[in-house]
Parts: sequence; structure tokens; C-alpha cells
Amino acid sequence: MKALEEKILAEGTVLPGNVLKVGSFLNQKIDSDFIMEIGREIARLYAGEKITRVFTVESSGIAIAVAAGIALHAPCVFAKKHKSANMPKDVYTAPVYSFTHREMYEISVGKDYLGADDRVLIVDDFLANGNAVKGMMRIVEEAGASLAGCAIAIEKGFQGAGDELRAQGIRVDSLAIVDSMTDESVVFRAQ
Repeated sequence: MKALEEKILAEGTVLPGNVLKVGSFLNQKIDSDFIMEIGREIARLYAGEKITRVFTVESSGIAIAVAAGIALHAPCVFAKKHKSANMPKDVYTAPVYSFTHREMYEISVGKDYLGADDRVLIVDDFLANGNAVKGMMRIVEEAGASLAGCAIAIEKGFQGAGDELRAQGIRVDSLAIVDSMTDESVVFRAQ
């Protein structure tokens, strides 16, 4: 998605440790019109897949997942990273290590929200090492649902998770794939 690449170049910042900060438009301050554009692009990619659930993990992926869900006319479900008083007792869980926050947590989603009849599209803001996506895939499998694919806004291609998943036969559609980045430049993979 050329518009996303241009937005990253114009507003993104590379931080130490291979962190790409896009908080000014994607996951802290959200450019609502642009998020809807991303949602429509994801819906275009998955048209005809009969998606019944869009699935993400809190919190940065929620805006993108909701935009995709609106465009696909499918409910959006998100896994929580922390237990809360309003969490159902019967849940699917998976351990996930966060590259950005450098911590392990257990994601969970109520069993009422995903089931064997669902065709699930995983949506997230970033794919780096693939831990969040793999955790969500475990939950989809545990629910007995079918996985349509994974739609990612920004993939850090140089970290290899997207290519690893594709080699396993999993559909991964990333709107922008960063092949390399330094303090001075971000290089995108030709798509």
C-alpha cells in the first residue's frame, strides 16, 4: 500500500533497537480517515473469504481491526493482555512475548466470542517476530475456527516472521514490508 509507505516515511521515526514509531497516525494518535483506508484495503484483499470474525490483540491493533471489521461487515474480537474483572471465566489463552515492550503476557479471549463456525481474519498493526500472530493463531486453532489469513499494516521483513509464516502455507498480507531501516532511512520491499 503505497499510501502507508509514504505515511511511514513522512511521519514515522526509527528508534534504537529496530523500533519503528508510527504513533502519530497508526497506534497512539490515530488518523481516522487513514485507518479507514487501511480497513478498506484489507477488506479488498479478503473479499470473498466469508470472514465472520476479525481478531486482534489489545491495544495497538484494535483501530485497524475495527476498520477492517467495518469494511468486511464482520464483528471484531480482541484478546486481552491482562486479566480483568469483566473477563469471562471460560477463555482461550496463549502466551505471547512482546518485542516492543520486552515482556511476556498471556492473551485471552472469551470462548463465547470465537467458535468452530467462524472464519477468522487476524489483523495487527505490526508483524516483527510473529509472537502476537502466533498466539492468536493458537487461539483460533483452540476454538476450532478456520483461519482465513493474517492482515498486517507494517511487517518488519528483516525479522523474518512473515516469510516463516508464508513458508508454512499461512496467508499473510502486509500492507507495507520494511526490509531494512536505520536512523536515516526506511527501505520497503517491492510488492
